[in-house]
Amino acid sequence: MTSQDTRRTLEGTVADAVRPLPGVAYLRPALTDLLRGAVARPVGSAGVRAVPAPDGRGWRIDVKLTTLRGHRAVDVSRAVRDVARTAALTLLEPDGTPAIEITVTVTGVL
Repeated sequence: MTSQDTRRTLEGTVADAVRPLPGVAYLRPALTDLLRGAVARPVGSAGVRAVPAPDGRGWRIDVKLTTLRGHRAVDVSRAVRDVARTAALTLLEPDGTPAIEITVTVTGVL
């Protein structure tokens, strides 16, 4: 699998894992995703971006989301980070234990 294929699979896996969590209203696509449309990236991964770490030994994953009113953003962010890490490691485990850096950004409250 190429790095590009791994990236797309990783983004989709993380998006599918975090989307149903309590407090997550929806994953927030970046402006470039909206401008490019569904051709550039798989539809299911909007709001999740994965890039290889500069040293090539891991991944940086950014999750942007909107939370539901009544849920503390910090609690939702922690849950999303934990589930995203577990999902990523499940996919990447055959490659050893890669370094995974996960950033969760709450862009709004619905």
